[in-house]
Amino acid sequence: MVRRAKSSEAASPSGAPRAWQRMLSGRRLDLLDPSPLDIEIEDIAHGIARVARWNGQTSGSHIFSVAQHSLLVEAIARAERSLDDRLRLAILLHDAPEYVIGDMISPFKSNIGDAYKEIERGLSRAIHLRFGLPADLPDEFVATIKHADRAAAYLEATRLAGFAKDEARRFFGKPPGLPESVQQEYLSPWPARDAEDRFLKRFAELTDALKSVKGRPHQSGASS
Repeated sequence: MVRRAKSSEAASPSGAPRAWQRMLSGRRLDLLDPSPLDIEIEDIAHGIARVARWNGQTSGSHIFSVAQHSLLVEAIARAERSLDDRLRLAILLHDAPEYVIGDMISPFKSNIGDAYKEIERGLSRAIHLRFGLPADLPDEFVATIKHADRAAAYLEATRLAGFAKDEARRFFGKPPGLPESVQQEYLSPWPARDAEDRFLKRFAELTDALKSVKGRPHQSGASS
């Protein structure tokens, strides 16, 4: 029999509901007022490697994780054109808030109201600041991320989530021109540990690229 938790168990001694989460790193992240100082990339990678896309309704022996999705989105954007180093990092981190709030599917998110979006926005701003990005991304960054995100959703929907191609095109637009070998690599669900490790590896590559150009005159990052 499942024991119902008393409301007081979720509250602080003062009676206020708990609004923070303890991370495996030991950090305590306030969800309503997140500080960049309480954000660690290892916590993000661990969390999103274990959060399922499509509410877990995907084929394969493993979930298709938010971490793997993030890497797919970055690969799609990178395949289409050369990208600024900061933009590539922003793409990789575009769903990072989901390490604490989970991946809410679009039909539910659009009907839940502004509270979820406000929490997500606050977490995004803190994550951006933690890793050297502007708190609010430029419109160009946002547009690029949205385009690649929708392209990834098309591939995931048709390859993993049971959508017909015509149906997916109506919801997500046309498919990206990604080589089949790349699609195969990124659309075969990985074990959580592999997704976590690959996300961390790509993060390190991108942050190292940013460090290497720090102090130089501004230039577009066209590296892969």
